[in-house]
Amino acid sequence: MHYDVVIVGAGHGGAQAAIALRQAKFAGSVAILGDEPELPYERPPLSKEYLAGEKAFERILIRPAAFWDERNIAMRTGTRVVSVDPDAHSVTTESGETIGYGSLIWAAGGSPRRLSCEGNALKGVHTVRTRADADRMIDEMGDVTRAVVIGGGYIGLEAAAVLAEFGKQVVLLEALDRVLARVAGEPLSRFYEDEHRAHGVDVRLGVAVDCIEGEGTVTGVRLADGEVIPTELVIVGIGIVPAVEPLIAAGAQGGNGVAVDAQCRTSLPDIFAIGDCALHANGFADGAEIRLESVQNANDQASVAAKTIAGLDAHYEAVPWFWSNQYDLKLQTVGLSGGYDQCVVRGEPASRSFSVVYLKQGRVIALDCVNATKDFVQGRKLVTERLSPDPTRLADADIPLKELA
Repeated sequence: MHYDVVIVGAGHGGAQAAIALRQAKFAGSVAILGDEPELPYERPPLSKEYLAGEKAFERILIRPAAFWDERNIAMRTGTRVVSVDPDAHSVTTESGETIGYGSLIWAAGGSPRRLSCEGNALKGVHTVRTRADADRMIDEMGDVTRAVVIGGGYIGLEAAAVLAEFGKQVVLLEALDRVLARVAGEPLSRFYEDEHRAHGVDVRLGVAVDCIEGEGTVTGVRLADGEVIPTELVIVGIGIVPAVEPLIAAGAQGGNGVAVDAQCRTSLPDIFAIGDCALHANGFADGAEIRLESVQNANDQASVAAKTIAGLDAHYEAVPWFWSNQYDLKLQTVGLSGGYDQCVVRGEPASRSFSVVYLKQGRVIALDCVNATKDFVQGRKLVTERLSPDPTRLADADIPLKELA
Protein backbone atom coordinates (compact mmCIF):
# COMPACT_ATOMS: atom_id res chain seq x y z
CA MET A 1 0.00 0.00 0.00
CA HIS A 2 1.32 3.45 -0.94
CA TYR A 3 -0.10 6.98 -0.54
CA ASP A 4 1.25 10.29 -1.80
CA VAL A 5 0.78 11.68 1.71
CA VAL A 6 0.55 9.62 4.88
CA ILE A 7 -0.57 11.46 8.03
CA VAL A 8 0.24 9.70 11.32
CA GLY A 9 -2.20 10.85 13.99
CA ALA A 10 -5.93 11.49 13.79
CA GLY A 11 -6.20 14.41 16.21
CA HIS A 12 -6.69 18.09 15.40
CA GLY A 13 -3.39 18.40 13.55
CA GLY A 14 -3.78 15.26 11.46
CA ALA A 15 -7.34 16.07 10.49
CA GLN A 16 -6.52 19.68 9.62
CA ALA A 17 -3.52 18.58 7.53
CA ALA A 18 -5.76 16.41 5.36
CA ILE A 19 -8.38 19.16 5.08
CA ALA A 20 -5.72 21.75 4.18
CA LEU A 21 -4.21 19.51 1.50
CA ARG A 22 -7.54 19.35 -0.31
CA GLN A 23 -8.13 23.07 0.20
CA ALA A 24 -4.74 23.64 -1.46
CA LYS A 25 -5.97 21.60 -4.47
CA PHE A 26 -3.62 18.71 -3.72
CA ALA A 27 -4.97 15.87 -5.89
CA GLY A 28 -2.74 13.00 -4.73
CA SER A 29 -3.75 10.13 -2.47
CA VAL A 30 -3.99 10.94 1.25
CA ALA A 31 -4.35 8.61 4.24
CA ILE A 32 -4.76 9.33 7.94
CA LEU A 33 -3.45 6.60 10.26
CA GLY A 34 -4.98 6.94 13.73
CA ASP A 35 -4.36 4.56 16.61
CA GLU A 36 -7.83 5.06 18.11
CA PRO A 37 -10.94 3.39 16.68
CA GLU A 38 -12.76 6.72 16.27
CA LEU A 39 -12.80 9.26 13.49
CA PRO A 40 -10.94 12.50 14.34
CA TYR A 41 -12.59 14.35 17.22
CA GLU A 42 -11.99 17.40 19.39
CA ARG A 43 -9.94 16.66 22.51
CA PRO A 44 -10.51 19.77 24.70
CA PRO A 45 -14.15 18.80 25.49
CA LEU A 46 -12.97 15.49 26.99
CA SER A 47 -12.14 17.21 30.28
CA LYS A 48 -15.05 19.63 29.99
CA GLU A 49 -18.37 19.25 28.11
CA TYR A 50 -17.98 15.57 27.17
CA LEU A 51 -16.96 14.51 30.67
CA ALA A 52 -19.83 16.58 32.07
CA GLY A 53 -22.33 14.89 29.73
CA GLU A 54 -23.18 18.20 28.04
CA LYS A 55 -22.01 17.08 24.57
CA ALA A 56 -22.56 13.72 22.89
CA PHE A 57 -19.56 12.24 21.08
CA GLU A 58 -21.11 12.95 17.67
CA ARG A 59 -21.05 16.65 18.52
CA ILE A 60 -17.29 16.67 19.06
CA LEU A 61 -16.37 14.93 15.79
CA ILE A 62 -14.17 17.28 13.74
CA ARG A 63 -16.05 16.22 10.59
CA PRO A 64 -18.70 13.53 9.89
CA ALA A 65 -17.68 10.28 8.16
CA ALA A 66 -19.09 11.41 4.81
CA PHE A 67 -16.72 14.41 4.74
CA TRP A 68 -13.62 12.20 4.50
CA ASP A 69 -15.17 9.93 1.89
CA GLU A 70 -16.24 12.86 -0.28
CA ARG A 71 -12.67 14.20 -0.31
CA ASN A 72 -11.11 10.81 -1.01
CA ILE A 73 -9.17 10.78 2.27
CA ALA A 74 -8.49 7.22 3.42
CA MET A 75 -9.25 6.97 7.13
CA ARG A 76 -7.23 4.12 8.68
CA THR A 77 -8.48 3.99 12.28
CA GLY A 78 -7.08 1.56 14.81
CA THR A 79 -3.68 1.74 13.10
CA ARG A 80 -0.63 2.38 15.28
CA VAL A 81 2.68 3.20 13.56
CA VAL A 82 5.69 1.70 15.35
CA SER A 83 8.58 2.49 13.00
CA VAL A 84 9.62 4.74 10.12
CA ASP A 85 12.09 3.94 7.34
CA PRO A 86 13.08 7.30 5.83
CA ASP A 87 15.21 5.69 3.11
CA ALA A 88 12.42 3.42 1.88
CA HIS A 89 9.82 6.15 2.50
CA SER A 90 7.62 3.78 4.47
CA VAL A 91 6.10 3.23 7.90
CA THR A 92 5.39 -0.05 9.64
CA THR A 93 2.29 -0.57 11.78
CA GLU A 94 1.86 -2.57 14.96
CA SER A 95 0.23 -5.34 12.92
CA GLY A 96 3.32 -5.59 10.68
CA GLU A 97 1.86 -3.83 7.62
CA THR A 98 4.22 -1.64 5.58
CA ILE A 99 2.75 1.53 4.10
CA GLY A 100 4.71 3.66 1.63
CA TYR A 101 4.54 7.45 1.38
CA GLY A 102 5.69 10.29 -0.81
CA SER A 103 5.49 12.75 2.08
CA LEU A 104 4.87 11.92 5.74
CA ILE A 105 3.18 14.27 8.23
CA TRP A 106 3.79 13.20 11.82
CA ALA A 107 0.88 14.44 13.95
CA ALA A 108 0.95 11.79 16.67
CA GLY A 109 0.68 14.22 19.59
CA GLY A 110 1.69 12.65 22.87
CA SER A 111 0.69 10.31 25.64
CA PRO A 112 -0.24 11.42 29.16
CA ARG A 113 2.64 11.55 31.59
CA ARG A 114 1.91 8.93 34.21
CA LEU A 115 2.78 8.72 37.87
CA SER A 116 5.89 6.64 38.52
CA CYS A 117 4.91 5.72 42.05
CA GLU A 118 3.44 2.48 43.38
CA GLY A 119 -0.25 2.01 42.61
CA ASN A 120 -0.25 4.13 39.43
CA ALA A 121 -2.03 1.38 37.44
CA LEU A 122 -4.83 0.62 39.92
CA LYS A 123 -8.42 0.67 38.69
CA GLY A 124 -9.83 4.12 39.28
CA VAL A 125 -6.60 5.96 38.37
CA HIS A 126 -7.17 7.91 35.14
CA THR A 127 -5.58 10.24 32.65
CA VAL A 128 -7.57 12.39 30.21
CA ARG A 129 -6.33 12.11 26.64
CA THR A 130 -8.74 9.92 24.66
CA ARG A 131 -12.44 9.24 24.40
CA ALA A 132 -11.80 5.86 26.02
CA ASP A 133 -10.17 7.62 29.00
CA ALA A 134 -13.19 9.87 29.46
CA ASP A 135 -15.65 7.01 28.99
CA ARG A 136 -13.97 4.97 31.73
CA MET A 137 -14.31 7.90 34.13
CA ILE A 138 -17.94 8.46 33.17
CA ASP A 139 -18.69 4.76 33.80
CA GLU A 140 -17.19 4.96 37.30
CA MET A 141 -18.53 8.39 38.24
CA GLY A 142 -21.83 7.16 39.66
CA ASP A 143 -20.09 5.16 42.40
CA VAL A 144 -17.71 7.97 43.35
CA THR A 145 -18.21 10.38 46.23
CA ARG A 146 -14.55 11.41 46.68
CA ALA A 147 -12.02 12.25 43.98
CA VAL A 148 -8.40 13.36 43.93
CA VAL A 149 -6.96 15.36 41.03
CA ILE A 150 -3.17 15.36 40.77
CA GLY A 151 -1.84 18.37 38.86
CA GLY A 152 -2.90 22.01 38.92
CA GLY A 153 -2.59 22.73 35.19
CA TYR A 154 -5.52 23.31 32.85
CA ILE A 155 -6.47 19.63 32.49
CA GLY A 156 -6.49 19.13 36.26
CA LEU A 157 -8.43 22.33 36.97
CA GLU A 158 -11.02 21.60 34.28
CA ALA A 159 -11.54 18.05 35.54
CA ALA A 160 -11.81 19.30 39.13
CA ALA A 161 -14.48 21.80 38.06
CA VAL A 162 -16.55 19.10 36.38
CA LEU A 163 -16.25 16.78 39.39
CA ALA A 164 -17.20 19.58 41.78
CA GLU A 165 -20.25 20.44 39.69
CA PHE A 166 -21.25 16.77 39.89
CA GLY A 167 -21.27 17.17 43.68
CA LYS A 168 -18.14 15.11 44.33
CA GLN A 169 -15.76 15.84 47.21
CA VAL A 170 -12.64 16.93 45.32
CA VAL A 171 -9.07 17.34 46.53
CA LEU A 172 -6.65 18.93 44.05
CA LEU A 173 -2.94 18.35 44.63
CA GLU A 174 -0.27 20.59 43.10
CA ALA A 175 3.46 20.05 43.72
CA LEU A 176 4.37 23.71 43.13
CA ASP A 177 3.37 26.67 45.29
CA ARG A 178 0.50 27.71 43.02
CA VAL A 179 -1.68 26.31 40.26
CA LEU A 180 -0.88 27.23 36.63
CA ALA A 181 2.63 28.15 37.82
CA ARG A 182 4.26 27.22 34.51
CA VAL A 183 1.88 29.14 32.26
CA ALA A 184 0.48 32.14 34.15
CA GLY A 185 1.30 34.86 36.65
CA GLU A 186 0.43 34.80 40.32
CA PRO A 187 -2.73 36.98 40.04
CA LEU A 188 -4.36 34.42 37.75
CA SER A 189 -3.16 31.48 39.84
CA ARG A 190 -4.58 32.92 43.06
CA PHE A 191 -7.86 33.79 41.36
CA TYR A 192 -8.40 30.21 40.18
CA GLU A 193 -7.36 28.77 43.54
CA ASP A 194 -9.98 30.97 45.21
CA GLU A 195 -12.62 30.04 42.65
CA HIS A 196 -12.09 26.32 43.10
CA ARG A 197 -12.14 26.62 46.88
CA ALA A 198 -15.36 28.62 46.65
CA HIS A 199 -16.84 25.66 44.74
CA GLY A 200 -15.80 23.26 47.48
CA VAL A 201 -12.52 21.96 46.02
CA ASP A 202 -9.80 21.33 48.61
CA VAL A 203 -6.80 22.88 46.81
CA ARG A 204 -3.49 21.83 48.33
CA LEU A 205 -0.24 23.39 47.17
CA GLY A 206 3.37 22.32 47.57
CA VAL A 207 2.45 18.69 48.21
CA ALA A 208 4.11 15.53 46.90
CA VAL A 209 2.46 12.17 46.27
CA ASP A 210 4.17 9.12 47.76
CA CYS A 211 1.95 6.38 46.30
CA ILE A 212 -1.57 5.35 45.36
CA GLU A 213 -3.12 2.89 47.79
CA GLY A 214 -5.55 0.07 47.12
CA GLU A 215 -5.79 -3.58 46.16
CA GLY A 216 -7.00 -3.82 42.59
CA THR A 217 -8.96 -0.59 42.98
CA VAL A 218 -7.78 2.74 44.35
CA THR A 219 -8.78 3.54 47.93
CA GLY A 220 -6.50 6.45 48.75
CA VAL A 221 -3.60 8.73 47.85
CA ARG A 222 -0.68 8.74 50.30
CA LEU A 223 1.24 12.01 50.49
CA ALA A 224 4.95 12.34 51.22
CA ASP A 225 4.16 13.49 54.77
CA GLY A 226 2.26 10.24 55.43
CA GLU A 227 -1.29 11.58 55.20
CA VAL A 228 -3.68 9.34 53.27
CA ILE A 229 -6.52 11.01 51.36
CA PRO A 230 -9.39 8.51 50.92
CA THR A 231 -10.74 8.42 47.37
CA GLU A 232 -12.51 6.24 44.81
CA LEU A 233 -11.21 8.14 41.77
CA VAL A 234 -7.88 9.71 40.82
CA ILE A 235 -7.30 11.91 37.78
CA VAL A 236 -3.67 12.54 36.83
CA GLY A 237 -3.01 15.70 34.82
CA ILE A 238 0.76 16.24 34.86
CA GLY A 239 1.51 16.89 31.20
CA ILE A 240 2.26 14.75 28.17
CA VAL A 241 5.22 12.88 26.71
CA PRO A 242 5.55 13.72 22.98
CA ALA A 243 5.01 10.66 20.78
CA VAL A 244 8.14 10.87 18.66
CA GLU A 245 10.05 7.66 19.42
CA PRO A 246 9.75 6.19 15.87
CA LEU A 247 11.05 9.42 14.31
CA ILE A 248 13.94 9.81 16.76
CA ALA A 249 14.83 6.14 16.25
CA ALA A 250 14.86 6.81 12.49
CA GLY A 251 17.42 9.58 12.97
CA ALA A 252 15.32 12.73 13.27
CA GLN A 253 16.79 15.55 15.32
CA GLY A 254 14.98 16.30 18.57
CA GLY A 255 14.49 15.11 22.10
CA ASN A 256 11.59 16.74 23.91
CA GLY A 257 9.69 16.60 20.64
CA VAL A 258 11.01 16.40 17.09
CA ALA A 259 12.76 19.48 15.71
CA VAL A 260 11.12 21.23 12.75
CA ASP A 261 11.86 24.32 10.65
CA ALA A 262 9.50 27.14 9.66
CA GLN A 263 7.83 24.86 7.07
CA CYS A 264 7.41 22.13 9.74
CA ARG A 265 10.01 19.93 8.05
CA THR A 266 12.00 17.56 10.22
CA SER A 267 15.64 16.75 9.53
CA LEU A 268 14.51 13.62 7.63
CA PRO A 269 13.64 13.94 3.91
CA ASP A 270 9.95 14.46 3.08
CA ILE A 271 8.91 14.10 6.74
CA PHE A 272 7.01 16.90 8.50
CA ALA A 273 5.91 17.13 12.15
CA ILE A 274 3.12 19.26 13.59
CA GLY A 275 1.22 19.91 16.79
CA ASP A 276 2.02 18.86 20.35
CA CYS A 277 5.12 16.88 19.32
CA ALA A 278 6.76 19.54 17.09
CA LEU A 279 9.73 21.36 18.62
CA HIS A 280 10.02 24.69 16.83
CA ALA A 281 11.67 28.07 17.16
CA ASN A 282 8.87 30.45 18.14
CA GLY A 283 9.08 34.19 17.53
CA PHE A 284 6.71 34.86 20.42
CA ALA A 285 9.13 33.08 22.76
CA ASP A 286 12.12 35.18 21.60
CA GLY A 287 13.09 32.44 19.16
CA ALA A 288 13.40 29.73 21.82
CA GLU A 289 12.64 26.17 20.72
CA ILE A 290 9.38 25.10 22.33
CA ARG A 291 6.45 22.74 21.92
CA LEU A 292 2.95 24.23 22.01
CA GLU A 293 0.16 21.96 23.23
CA SER A 294 -2.87 23.68 21.75
CA VAL A 295 -5.50 23.17 19.09
CA GLN A 296 -4.53 26.47 17.47
CA ASN A 297 -0.90 25.44 17.08
CA ALA A 298 -1.83 22.02 15.66
CA ASN A 299 -4.16 23.59 13.10
CA ASP A 300 -1.74 26.36 12.09
CA GLN A 301 1.21 24.01 11.66
CA ALA A 302 -0.99 21.55 9.77
CA SER A 303 -1.86 24.24 7.25
CA VAL A 304 1.80 25.20 6.81
CA ALA A 305 2.89 21.59 6.20
CA ALA A 306 0.00 20.93 3.80
CA LYS A 307 0.65 24.08 1.75
CA THR A 308 4.36 23.26 1.56
CA ILE A 309 3.61 19.76 0.26
CA ALA A 310 1.16 21.25 -2.26
CA GLY A 311 3.91 23.53 -3.56
CA LEU A 312 2.65 26.75 -1.98
CA ASP A 313 4.78 29.22 -0.04
CA ALA A 314 4.07 29.00 3.68
CA HIS A 315 5.88 29.40 6.98
CA TYR A 316 4.79 29.24 10.61
CA GLU A 317 4.53 32.55 12.46
CA ALA A 318 1.09 32.43 14.12
CA VAL A 319 0.51 34.14 17.46
CA PRO A 320 -0.28 31.46 20.07
CA TRP A 321 -3.68 31.46 21.74
CA PHE A 322 -5.43 29.13 24.16
CA TRP A 323 -8.65 28.83 26.14
CA SER A 324 -10.02 27.08 29.22
CA ASN A 325 -13.57 26.73 30.55
CA GLN A 326 -14.05 26.21 34.28
CA TYR A 327 -17.42 26.70 36.00
CA ASP A 328 -18.89 29.83 34.37
CA LEU A 329 -15.44 31.27 33.68
CA LYS A 330 -14.01 31.51 30.17
CA LEU A 331 -10.28 32.09 30.12
CA GLN A 332 -8.77 33.23 26.81
CA THR A 333 -5.02 33.64 26.43
CA VAL A 334 -3.06 35.26 23.61
CA GLY A 335 0.73 35.21 23.43
CA LEU A 336 3.27 33.45 25.66
CA SER A 337 3.91 34.89 29.12
CA GLY A 338 7.15 33.01 29.81
CA GLY A 339 9.97 35.34 30.87
CA TYR A 340 7.70 38.29 31.72
CA ASP A 341 9.14 40.88 34.11
CA GLN A 342 5.93 42.80 34.84
CA CYS A 343 2.25 41.96 34.95
CA VAL A 344 -0.61 44.43 35.03
CA VAL A 345 -4.12 43.53 36.21
CA ARG A 346 -6.99 45.20 34.33
CA GLY A 347 -10.25 45.20 36.25
CA GLU A 348 -11.08 43.57 39.54
CA PRO A 349 -10.64 39.79 39.93
CA ALA A 350 -13.45 39.91 42.51
CA SER A 351 -15.82 40.93 39.69
CA ARG A 352 -14.88 37.70 37.86
CA SER A 353 -14.18 39.72 34.71
CA PHE A 354 -10.60 40.95 34.37
CA SER A 355 -7.36 40.55 32.43
CA VAL A 356 -3.71 40.05 33.30
CA VAL A 357 -1.33 41.71 30.85
CA TYR A 358 2.26 40.47 30.74
CA LEU A 359 5.16 42.70 29.73
CA LYS A 360 8.84 42.06 29.08
CA GLN A 361 11.15 45.06 28.91
CA GLY A 362 8.07 47.24 28.54
CA ARG A 363 6.54 45.34 25.62
CA VAL A 364 3.30 43.37 25.85
CA ILE A 365 3.98 39.67 25.30
CA ALA A 366 0.71 38.04 26.47
CA LEU A 367 -2.73 38.50 28.00
CA ASP A 368 -4.86 36.20 30.15
CA CYS A 369 -8.49 37.33 29.87
CA VAL A 370 -11.14 35.96 32.24
CA ASN A 371 -14.69 36.63 31.02
CA ALA A 372 -13.16 39.56 29.11
CA THR A 373 -13.47 38.69 25.43
CA LYS A 374 -13.11 42.31 24.33
CA ASP A 375 -9.65 42.49 25.93
CA PHE A 376 -8.69 39.20 24.26
CA VAL A 377 -9.72 40.43 20.82
CA GLN A 378 -8.25 43.93 21.14
CA GLY A 379 -5.14 42.82 23.04
CA ARG A 380 -4.00 40.59 20.20
CA LYS A 381 -2.56 43.59 18.34
CA LEU A 382 -0.54 44.62 21.41
CA VAL A 383 1.11 41.18 21.32
CA THR A 384 1.60 40.76 17.58
CA GLU A 385 3.07 44.24 17.17
CA ARG A 386 5.05 44.04 20.42
CA LEU A 387 3.75 47.40 21.56
CA SER A 388 4.79 49.28 24.73
CA PRO A 389 1.73 51.06 26.18
CA ASP A 390 1.82 53.06 29.41
CA PRO A 391 1.28 50.49 32.22
CA THR A 392 -0.91 52.97 34.12
CA ARG A 393 -3.30 53.30 31.18
CA LEU A 394 -3.04 49.55 30.57
CA ALA A 395 -4.35 48.96 34.10
CA ASP A 396 -7.39 51.21 33.51
CA ALA A 397 -10.17 48.85 32.44
CA ASP A 398 -12.23 51.82 31.28
CA ILE A 399 -9.71 52.50 28.49
CA PRO A 400 -10.28 50.05 25.61
CA LEU A 401 -7.11 48.26 24.60
CA LYS A 402 -7.62 49.29 20.98
CA GLU A 403 -6.93 52.87 22.08
CA LEU A 404 -3.52 51.75 23.38
CA ALA A 405 -2.62 50.11 20.08
